[in-house]
Amino acid sequence: MTTHVHIADQLCFSTYNVNRLFNKFYQEALAPYKLTYSQYLLLTALWENDHQELRDLGEVLHLKSNTLTPLVKRMEQRGWVSRTRPDDKRRLIVNLTDKAKASEEPIHEELATCLGRRHMSYEDYQQALALNQKFIAAFNE
Repeated sequence: MTTHVHIADQLCFSTYNVNRLFNKFYQEALAPYKLTYSQYLLLTALWENDHQELRDLGEVLHLKSNTLTPLVKRMEQRGWVSRTRPDDKRRLIVNLTDKAKASEEPIHEELATCLGRRHMSYEDYQQALALNQKFIAAFNE
């Protein structure tokens, strides 16, 4: 006898839907800044630790250079980051611009405002994050 599990009861489907809805959420919240979700993640990594090598950013963001390089180039063209090469031409350092530094707090405020409109408290957010981190750790074994 086969036991059927409804798609709505599948954790994988729920996770897929949350990912889709997060993309929509970030698209709305970041629209005033003309940033994509991926660009926001890059900024977040740099706000945490500015002046990073491209390869280190790739490790932090779990992105390969063929994805990260065009992303950084677009962000440089839009004035969010700058790229510099130290003496070793194989290394590329990505830096925040003054525009990016000045935008950190307003962007975070916009995200908090959008999250509040979803009737999610900070505590809800922290609880969901903790559970998500538990799943990540379990699946990374």
